[in-house]
Amino acid sequence: MAFIDEIKARAKADKKKIVLPESMDKRTYEAAEKIIKEGLADIIIIGTPDEIAANKGDFDISGATIVDPFNDPNKQKYIDKFVELRSKKGVTPEIAQETMEKDYMYYACLMCKCGDADGAVSGACHSTGNTIRPALQLLKTKPGISSVSGFFLMEVPDCTLGENGLFVFADCAVNTDFDSAKLSEIAKLSAESFEALTGKEAKVAMLSYSTMGSAKHDDVTKVADAVKIAKETYPDLKIDGELQLDAALVPEVAALKAPGSEVAGHANTLVFPSLEAGNIGYKLVQRLAKAGAYGPVLQGLSMPVNDLSRGCYADDIVGTVAITAVQAQG
Repeated sequence: MAFIDEIKARAKADKKKIVLPESMDKRTYEAAEKIIKEGLADIIIIGTPDEIAANKGDFDISGATIVDPFNDPNKQKYIDKFVELRSKKGVTPEIAQETMEKDYMYYACLMCKCGDADGAVSGACHSTGNTIRPALQLLKTKPGISSVSGFFLMEVPDCTLGENGLFVFADCAVNTDFDSAKLSEIAKLSAESFEALTGKEAKVAMLSYSTMGSAKHDDVTKVADAVKIAKETYPDLKIDGELQLDAALVPEVAALKAPGSEVAGHANTLVFPSLEAGNIGYKLVQRLAKAGAYGPVLQGLSMPVNDLSRGCYADDIVGTVAITAVQAQG
């Protein structure tokens, strides 16, 4: 069974309420119809009657809950929660209402915060920043977590490396500035994400252009220091580095470059040293190896909120909703 089919089966087994705030995009309705038909989640679409009439087309969304942000009986509850959370930042009831009516992602996050939804998926027609900002302001990060990061679950066909072709690549979407402490935190979160989604033990490789000191540079030191921090802070985490990609994945290369490492040659969770490297890396594998790339999935938030590529297809939304539902189960 393909990875996404396993995720869908898990989503069906314990259905969650997932909000889709992008009622202005027809892909939302195409995806919603498929999600409802497959029984993956209870879908909530935020939109006015006019927006839905203009964009729904012939897609059957009769099984979805429609929330009109201008006439929702729960609206005052969300306004009050918004003010409670952000009054110190100058948010008044008037500002809260205006923000929620202008940006439905705020409305979606408030629904999650108040227990009326279990997660949200956005980004088909909004930037990553517009997806993450409301989530950070209203849902915030998990206790002890300093920042949100993003990963892709990569499924490479006809591949025996990693976990039979399954990998987590991080961070490919969010952080533009990594220091050693942040890299170690991303490693921990990525390992948890891999294990939660695949049910397999994570083996984390901290990637570099150097393997175990073969090159000297501040960029190499940053990764090596991140490994030291991770091993001290998360002693149960199976992690090693710094490792070049071939040493991380190929046993024969690992035997030469990193003998004795329990991760080298067997890594399934790859932490890149920069956003540039991570973003380029996942797109190379996606395009050249025709790999499935599920994400960017966000990690570190107190509740699951996930981003989409603005070039996504409806099926990508379906898969991301299934992943979000499984995250919500955890």
